[in-house]
Amino acid sequence: MLSKLLPLLSILPFVLGAPASGPTGTSTTSPTVFSASSSPTLTNSTTSSASASTSGASGFITIPLSSYSFTPYPTPTLNPRPPVFPATDPLNPPDVSCDPQVVPDFAPAWATAYEKAKNLMSDYTLEEKVNITTGVGWANGLCVGNIPSNKNFPGLCLEDSPLGVRFADFATAFPAGIQVASTWNRALMRARGLALGQEFKGKGVNIALGPMMNMGRIAQGGRNWEGFGADPFLTGESAYETILGLQQGGVQATAKHFINNEQEHFRTQESSNVDDRTQHEIYAHPFLRSVMAGVSSVMCSYNLINGSYACNNDKMLNDILKREYGFQGFVQSDWSATMSTLSAVAGLDMTMPGDITFDSGDSYFGGNLTDYVNDGYISMARVDDMATRIIAAWYYLHQDENFPATNFNAFNSNDEVNNQHVNVQSDHYKLVRQIGAAGTVLLKNENDALPLNKPRNLVLFGSDAGPGKSGPNEFSDQGGSDGILAMGWGSGTADFPYLISPLEGIQERARQDGSSVFWDFDDWNTALAGNMAFGQAVALVFIDSDSGEDYITVDGNQGDRNNLTAWHNGDNLVLSVAAQNNNTIVVVNSVGPLIIEPWIEHPNVTAVVWAGIQGQEAGNSIADVLYGVYNPSGKLPYTIAKDPADYSAQLVTEDSGSEFVSIDYTEGLFIDYRHFDQANITPRFEFGFGLSYTTFSYSDLDVSTLPSSDSDEQDLITAWENGQASPIAEGSSTALWLHEPAFQVTFAVTNTGPVAGTEIPQLYIHYPSSAGEPPSVLKGFTNVEITPGETESVSITLSRYDLSIWDVVAQGWRKPDGDGQISFSVGASSRDFKLQGDIPC
Repeated sequence: MLSKLLPLLSILPFVLGAPASGPTGTSTTSPTVFSASSSPTLTNSTTSSASASTSGASGFITIPLSSYSFTPYPTPTLNPRPPVFPATDPLNPPDVSCDPQVVPDFAPAWATAYEKAKNLMSDYTLEEKVNITTGVGWANGLCVGNIPSNKNFPGLCLEDSPLGVRFADFATAFPAGIQVASTWNRALMRARGLALGQEFKGKGVNIALGPMMNMGRIAQGGRNWEGFGADPFLTGESAYETILGLQQGGVQATAKHFINNEQEHFRTQESSNVDDRTQHEIYAHPFLRSVMAGVSSVMCSYNLINGSYACNNDKMLNDILKREYGFQGFVQSDWSATMSTLSAVAGLDMTMPGDITFDSGDSYFGGNLTDYVNDGYISMARVDDMATRIIAAWYYLHQDENFPATNFNAFNSNDEVNNQHVNVQSDHYKLVRQIGAAGTVLLKNENDALPLNKPRNLVLFGSDAGPGKSGPNEFSDQGGSDGILAMGWGSGTADFPYLISPLEGIQERARQDGSSVFWDFDDWNTALAGNMAFGQAVALVFIDSDSGEDYITVDGNQGDRNNLTAWHNGDNLVLSVAAQNNNTIVVVNSVGPLIIEPWIEHPNVTAVVWAGIQGQEAGNSIADVLYGVYNPSGKLPYTIAKDPADYSAQLVTEDSGSEFVSIDYTEGLFIDYRHFDQANITPRFEFGFGLSYTTFSYSDLDVSTLPSSDSDEQDLITAWENGQASPIAEGSSTALWLHEPAFQVTFAVTNTGPVAGTEIPQLYIHYPSSAGEPPSVLKGFTNVEITPGETESVSITLSRYDLSIWDVVAQGWRKPDGDGQISFSVGASSRDFKLQGDIPC
């Protein structure tokens, strides 16, 4: 999504699939809705005679102008089998569980919604159906995206962002996706999704543009903080629970950005070149889990994938998303990411915001889509399918039943007619504070420096410790920071209703303890900082690192971070304070990994608190952890390296001089900790790492085989057990037999320390060497709260899918064959294994 404040320049010098003598007409400027009965002029059009499997004259794969028939994909017909596979309405999902063993069946809800949508459209004309697929254009409605009303259909409001209602007042600024992933806590993931859904619905938003689930392949990736980290399983579970919560709240969720949008540099002119196995096992997995969560919408991305634009990519949209995953909802473009009218043939259902470029007054859909149907290029059946999917999603979320009208204006905060200032915050600040603390990772704690115990005095250093100079919304779309960093920048943001700084949170506690508090927010006067630190009982140094979307450049960082060092002179500030104070505690607010080698082993740095980006209650969350009100339980959702070169994938910032920049995912399956393990590189802090104020031990491992609930597919189960791949079929990758509970690992965790705490046990699969997989692959996690001296029994359930690898020849999921046993380890991180076992043959 691009900023409302900056006009979008044309991201292409050409148009895909426009006929040499195809639809033309006069661009209309009134009404602002793109009427399907008018035909805006196509600009800069060229004709490609290349086949769909070859590169056109412009060097990328196109869909040639031809006549395309269409047959809708069949809807799933598998009968529900409660309790494992219950018929599920999105407003009433299964209860959240630390060890999920339910596979919700949304097919009946979709079938009902489809029937209603077809009945509603029974008398729609072609033009009216096309209008359902075409946004009204940038800034021509109340929301960042708008579908116009049509007869008795009221239209749709689409609005950012994944962490709050963007451009709206009296709404909560939640912790970012990376923070909730750091909790490794499904209940908190679900609760955050539900609270978000309630707020979006309360503002009259039909479709929330989130969650974001692109992988943290590049440590410097600008939008990594919007997503859920560098592992597909953790990302997939975070997306799954977030979507269940969002839609339970009554808003349609959007899984984005589909797919391979892992860096901001060149995002509209780069081809992410990814092999089929890596695509399935890494980058597509979170979207598979989104479909299994019943997601209503998927947003295709700006970039190309293997030479074909994401919103024009038949393989990804039609074959994988709609056929293989059985996706019943609709595909919308990212804003101005539609590249051709023939994108409809490739699987695009809705173009956003409607115009080709902002305020251009034309559209690839609208009148052009109407003419392509009338001229025989695109089937009427395909337009029926597009409109049906969109309206069915509206029925699927019961938005035909007393859904509130949009009550804010995203483009004009002074519009007192439409801005009704509806307060949707409820008591969500409590959840924000809890997630902020639960997602905080304790990296170092020497000599029991933490938790703080009524220190006589303490001093805070760094601009990150205090409030922004001109309030929390000083910078448009948060494109800058001179105070506490609580979210990144770009379209994935929201306005803060308020923002608690660490100074405020700590002073509140200091008043209770009778402690004296001093501070210095000047990042650059290191001599003064050293002098002030001398003699203080505790010296707290706050450092940060920011990033965001490419349309905003902050301190020379065009979305992606230029490097992995702390901003605002952070490293030097730490060293100056540590030189004068032997109890220096570093608090890090960062969008992602930093290289902390300059000071991490300094003997006077006694503790390191990785606070992340925590939303509006940041200062209170930090204080809760520092004082032990919340015993830290967060775990890293990525690896912190000793050297930037240790990461397997690097940010591409150099333009090759060609029309498109190729970004080759040559590391394959070996990203983040998978690469560190494979290459035997020692990280500073490994994926999944996090300390506590207490200690835990593990014991009593057991693993058992669970009976199948899908007796109709026993032949497929037997074939899988014999090493055969799942078949090529509709919904083949989301089939019940593949995802039902198949194996259960149980073990005991004991709190061997002095205080109550939460442990996050993690399960890693070790495939036989012949499988070609990384040494360890995360396939399960849970969380358990334990009082001192107590022991709790916990379980982690695995499916056949969890144990499978993608067979590029058979195009299905299979159990690895060859010379070895599938084994597993359970432990406290990706390198701290406590128990080992084998999966029953």
